[in-house]
Amino acid sequence: MESITGNENAVGRYLADYLSGHNFTVEKQSVDSSPLEEQISSSPDRAKSDRFNILAYAGSSRKSRVLVSSHIDTVPPFWPYEVRNSKEIWGRGTVDAKGCVAAQIAAVQQLLTTGEIHQGDVAFLFVVGEETGGDGMRKANDLNLSWETAIFGEPTDLKLASGHKGNVGFRIRAKGKAGHSGYPWLGESANSMLIPALAAVDKLELPSSHKYGNTTINIGRMEGGVAANVIAETASAQVAIRLASGTAEDAKKMVLDAIAKIDKRLEFDFSSEGYGPVYIDSDVEGFETIVVNYGTDIPNLKGHHKRYLYGPGSILVAHSDHEHLTVDDLLTAVDGYKRLIRAALNR
Repeated sequence: MESITGNENAVGRYLADYLSGHNFTVEKQSVDSSPLEEQISSSPDRAKSDRFNILAYAGSSRKSRVLVSSHIDTVPPFWPYEVRNSKEIWGRGTVDAKGCVAAQIAAVQQLLTTGEIHQGDVAFLFVVGEETGGDGMRKANDLNLSWETAIFGEPTDLKLASGHKGNVGFRIRAKGKAGHSGYPWLGESANSMLIPALAAVDKLELPSSHKYGNTTINIGRMEGGVAANVIAETASAQVAIRLASGTAEDAKKMVLDAIAKIDKRLEFDFSSEGYGPVYIDSDVEGFETIVVNYGTDIPNLKGHHKRYLYGPGSILVAHSDHEHLTVDDLLTAVDGYKRLIRAALNR
């Protein structure tokens, strides 16, 4: 089922129906689309629809000690799902992060069936919008709930993540003047305005750290002009920075200063507040640990809870045309989530 960011309605309804059909109380929290999500979901063959977070719990008490959470949106494009050799599940989101959602639900269901957990012990929170800045998780703060422990699902190769890089995302826009390409002095190319700025950003020397390695910059998407024989009137680019050290504000200032030296007419906006490197708890025995380079919704959920990050699959195949995980890893993750929940409740 396709659930590219901004188009999570169908998978949200499916998940809500499944949980309510298995005796969970389900609440839907409406989430407005951000401008970036509206752009992603505006292609002619995809209709934008209402989107919502899902809070689910056993019984009638919405307050619980442990939160189990992941996201239900994916990056584009959609790749259909298939099982190969009875051992692997392929398709968009199998690793990032629908495999986590499935394993988390199975783990909690099994613990309820065996009587190891009860009403008030564990709640689910499945959110939209993680892939484009975390507006779903930030909206979840309006639920006004708190937990002792939050267990987040992302692909960690079945290891506990002890931290992940920070993230700063932004868009640069250039506004030129259209005209015939044979007479370039009659206009101004937005592409020619944008390219030097991107080159300057790409060459920024950003901080590194022993734990997280180097800060990296990815110019992920570029758009400009309408035809080869027309001077480009508009151009834009989307950029993501993975911070290994320092604060989001420091990185933003370096970007702004670099762009201002190139062309002060360029416009830009940051997709979210951003954040620096994130410490994550990894004190449960029996797990290997790992540091990951990607971002998560962990810093978007406010509170003083302990935070764990765990899940099946490898991030090295996520966001690719060969995204997949093994059935064995999925089953192992069910056991891993059960162990994390038990540890949190026994603390």
